[in-house]
Amino acid sequence: MALNGIDISDYQQGLDLSQVSCDFMICKATEGTGIVHSTCDPFIQKAKALGKLWGFYHFMNGEDPVAQADYFVANCRGYFGSGVPVLDYEMYGRIGTSGAKKFLDRVLDLTGVRCVVYMSRSVCTEEDWSAIAPNHALWVAQYASNDPTGYQDEPWLPGGGFGAWSTCALHQYTSNGRLPGYNGPLDLDIGYLTPDAWTSIARGGKNEASASAAPSSGTTEPASTHASVTPDSSENLLDLVASVMRGERGDGDERRTSLGKRYDEVQRFIDYVASASASQLADDIERGRFGNGSLRRAVLGERYDEAQGIVNQRAGIGSERVHTVQAGETLSDIAAHYGTSWQVLAQTNGMANPNLIYPGQMIVID
Repeated sequence: MALNGIDISDYQQGLDLSQVSCDFMICKATEGTGIVHSTCDPFIQKAKALGKLWGFYHFMNGEDPVAQADYFVANCRGYFGSGVPVLDYEMYGRIGTSGAKKFLDRVLDLTGVRCVVYMSRSVCTEEDWSAIAPNHALWVAQYASNDPTGYQDEPWLPGGGFGAWSTCALHQYTSNGRLPGYNGPLDLDIGYLTPDAWTSIARGGKNEASASAAPSSGTTEPASTHASVTPDSSENLLDLVASVMRGERGDGDERRTSLGKRYDEVQRFIDYVASASASQLADDIERGRFGNGSLRRAVLGERYDEAQGIVNQRAGIGSERVHTVQAGETLSDIAAHYGTSWQVLAQTNGMANPNLIYPGQMIVID
């Protein structure tokens, strides 16, 4: 039997685990080499007191992966051996699988425990995970829609493979979960693990899903109300959405023909953008879900100004255009993208050393 669970962070501050039904809980512990979430330990101690299975995750950014692993272990030393550790690999922390492997190997060297790896479904095939998949279980994120939902016994998870993995151990199937005992949205997950398998991973045992429960890369298990989608292209989902929003894929049958088997996947993303609150979209921007620059503007369409305005307000920036630095970018790259010079950006942003920028940093364009 599969397990039902939630993953939480500072966004769920105030949530009382004793009031929310879950078999397991995974919470954010650290990010990069400078952020520790103060809510993590209280959540973990509560989960332990309630006898729930639990895990803890590190959100990777563009900093040195070994330094991030050291930071994760140093701040979570007491959790290893009891809870399941996770590497959260997404957007501005996508530093390449070689960097991810350095992080994972360092954690293993320091603790004797292997992390589960979290990523969006598309990332499984956009990067080469063949050196990591044999020893690290996969926690995959793929949503059927953004409609409010409770726990699902068989959440939509189409066939088409998981790249180097034969299956996933955990599936995050919504960010708009609704459960009694908490008045707000939650990420909901299904775990294809027995409690014993969970405990084994936490203690450094074999890192895999329960074969009898987990969906394989060769099977399709769609919920009855959703069409199965098998991507027939490695093209990035955001690029496909942007092309639709720019009118490059036509309408109706023409768009469906143009997108082929990716049509439903793209349309669900567009429907989410149209229906989500501005605050939700702002949260997604801050998490890097919509990319950056002109791509973000294209993907969000008419919702861009509304959502980006909230992001800017939170950052105390105002109404200016803002670029969030991605791993590997230089100030010159950013300036060229926006048709300006690095000198102008440096002056606008009061940069004493224009060579020192970091992933996640917000740079005012005008």
